[in-house]
Amino acid sequence: MAVPNLSPSRQAFVASILKNVGLDPQKDVQWVEYPPAEAMRLLGDGKIDGWIGFPPEPQELRARKIGHVLVDTKSDRPWSQYFCCMIAGNRDFVRKYPIATKKVVRAILKASQLCATEPERIARLMVDRGHASNYEYMVQLLKEVRYGRWRDYNPEETMRFYALRLHEVGFIKASPQKIIAQSTDWRFITELKKEMKA
Repeated sequence: MAVPNLSPSRQAFVASILKNVGLDPQKDVQWVEYPPAEAMRLLGDGKIDGWIGFPPEPQELRARKIGHVLVDTKSDRPWSQYFCCMIAGNRDFVRKYPIATKKVVRAILKASQLCATEPERIARLMVDRGHASNYEYMVQLLKEVRYGRWRDYNPEETMRFYALRLHEVGFIKASPQKIIAQSTDWRFITELKKEMKA
């Protein structure tokens, strides 16, 4: 399995997916590290068997008709039932500056909503500012990702789901219950769900 780097975050994510379908990520997979462009070329040449891609890489592979999607976390259960990303903050900062923390979370959620309602505008901004190179891929991505559905998901259930997956593959030692009890604060998202009406 090719990954862009063997950092714990990407490898843990892939390992949790593999474990969920009955593979042992330590025994059944040979992990190799390649930059995205090289991994896509090697996949197209049949020299690697699998690769995890993050936008806009899957859009490029699809356009070039390379490979087959095995898991799409936007649409395949159980992954699609949970947030794909979470906001994390320094514990001391959050405790000391709750108003600033809430403003940051609100800004992120407003930006997320803008991605959902104006994908063409956001794609153009991303390309113009050098954060993306292909306008069409970015529009496709922004339309596929459910940016506007943040109110529909339960962040605590998301944390429990991913913590359990990561615990199963040995990337974390603490139980999901302990992580939720000691490391989460849902008050900002709860308040903003009420304040930021759809």
